[in-house]
Amino acid sequence: MASDVVIAQTTIDDEERAKALARGAVENRLAACAHIDQPFTAVYRWKGAIETAQEWRVSYKTTVERLPELAAWVSENHGYEVPEWITLPVTGGSGAYLAWVAEETTPEAAG
Repeated sequence: MASDVVIAQTTIDDEERAKALARGAVENRLAACAHIDQPFTAVYRWKGAIETAQEWRVSYKTTVERLPELAAWVSENHGYEVPEWITLPVTGGSGAYLAWVAEETTPEAAG
């Protein structure tokens, strides 16, 4: 059962910033919810050097329709020069849950 729901992920090196990214996206109805994983060690190449950092992964549940706005919002609020941004398709799930994600990411009518 394919759906219009996707999971989008980013990482950040500060727990409070991870919470702000998660909460802000939900408050702005860009994501129905966001999960923040426990800190982990990231090893990566950056500007010619191998770096090691502690990071938190933020996973957003959103819709294909809201994804571009979420991506722009995260990019604007993130702080990294090149933040991780990947999306994963949701190929199935509870109909009730998928409907909830769609409902919670629908912009509220002005007025």
